[in-house]
Amino acid sequence: MKSRRGNNLIEFTFLVPWYIFLFAGAYDMGIYSYALIGVQSAARVGALVCSTSSSTCTSASIPCGYALDSLRGLPNVGSGTTVCNGSPVTVSASYVTGPDGATNGAAQVSVSYTTPNLVPIPGILPGTYTATRTVTMRLRG
Repeated sequence: MKSRRGNNLIEFTFLVPWYIFLFAGAYDMGIYSYALIGVQSAARVGALVCSTSSSTCTSASIPCGYALDSLRGLPNVGSGTTVCNGSPVTVSASYVTGPDGATNGAAQVSVSYTTPNLVPIPGILPGTYTATRTVTMRLRG
């Protein structure tokens, strides 16, 4: 049995890179999924605020504050981010024709978020990911 003493160590060294790859992929997918959920929520909250009147959906500063509050838990947003016109968060708001052709129109809010550099998985996950969601909500006034 002396000739089989190192087999466990050899098998372990072959499998460690796969385990690291698996855990890095699971971590990255978690960050990407959390970013998608956060961006969708931020766009929905921004559209809800903008749908109160047609004057609130002409400026992106109002939904920007609400979107940033929704995205505070994301890795590179934090409390230091105060503007929504560049990386990592971009918010735009506009007044558009309603989705059902309503005469009073709708508010459309688009939120984009760029993740920090993570471990890229070639062919599956890029190093950074930009999640963009747009919500159109009929004016309530």
